[in-house]
Amino acid sequence: MRTDNSSMTNILVTGGAGFIGSNFVPYFLEQHPGYRVINLDLLTYAGSLDNLKEIAGHSRYLFIHGDIRNRELVDRLLGEHDIRGVIHFAAESHVDNSIAGPDVFIQTNINGTFNLLDSARRFWMDGPFHSKSGYEHCRFHQISTDEVYGSLSETGLFTESTPYAPNSPYSASKASADHLVRSYHHTYGMNVVTSNCSNNYGPKQHQEKLIPTIIRSALAGNPIPIYGDGRNVRDWLYVLDHCRGIDLVFHQGRSGESYNIGGRNERENIYIATLICKLLDRLAPARGRGSDLESYKDLITFVTDRPGHDRRYAIDAAKSESELGWRAEEDFESGLLKTVQWYLKELG
Repeated sequence: MRTDNSSMTNILVTGGAGFIGSNFVPYFLEQHPGYRVINLDLLTYAGSLDNLKEIAGHSRYLFIHGDIRNRELVDRLLGEHDIRGVIHFAAESHVDNSIAGPDVFIQTNINGTFNLLDSARRFWMDGPFHSKSGYEHCRFHQISTDEVYGSLSETGLFTESTPYAPNSPYSASKASADHLVRSYHHTYGMNVVTSNCSNNYGPKQHQEKLIPTIIRSALAGNPIPIYGDGRNVRDWLYVLDHCRGIDLVFHQGRSGESYNIGGRNERENIYIATLICKLLDRLAPARGRGSDLESYKDLITFVTDRPGHDRRYAIDAAKSESELGWRAEEDFESGLLKTVQWYLKELG
């Protein structure tokens, strides 16, 4: 990627108003003064410009309201802004929603990714394995998930060579998109990388996700819903640690390779709910908010498990650590404290 000060490098970030994207864009602008970021986002229920208020008016940032499924728009943006890199966050991502209505997951996550890939290929390349002059280092970065690997037993970790075994319409749509990205490297010689992350948490996450749901429900005095027996295990990654990993993969990852980014923070859902309640008991006691609750833990309620609920995810991030020098700076407990404090400020 060109990063000299004589000429800005324009990159397209899709879904930059969503949870991870809206943490990444300000981080990236601060870290790389040679880049200009064009953010294409449809602003569905999961995205908001309020997430990006800290960079409103930034001289190296441009927001475009639009849909990655609109091929004419994507083609025009790449040409008008001479896009030299794509970092693709935009996706439908909530498993429950994919069970209730899978159509939009197929349209956005598969067809939308195809539009971006194919448009970038045609803009950057004259033909298979032949880049246009000056476009040799343009790169497409696919942001994926550990859910494409399926479910783990009580032992073992997902590695980059773990076979894909998606178990929900959401993870199947992301797996399909990943396969498209891989195929464009092997068929056309396109410069692509993919990163698969574990469960993210932190500021700006949409309220439908587990940790914001627990915090919001507790503060409202409502039941805190926990699926099944609460023993489902996820590997948790603080969102800014993920942003640093994405940056490294985009700039230093080997073309055609996938990189797992995980926090090495396996926690059961019931542990997470209990810890959040303990933090809230200390930082915002229920009695101080006009409630008779002794502890927010009294609100924890077990509900019917979701269909096909994967039991355990855990990522082996050794490749990212050894090749790229990436390390998670936050452990789960330190990151969760920061997260709870952010939501307390936001929710009041």
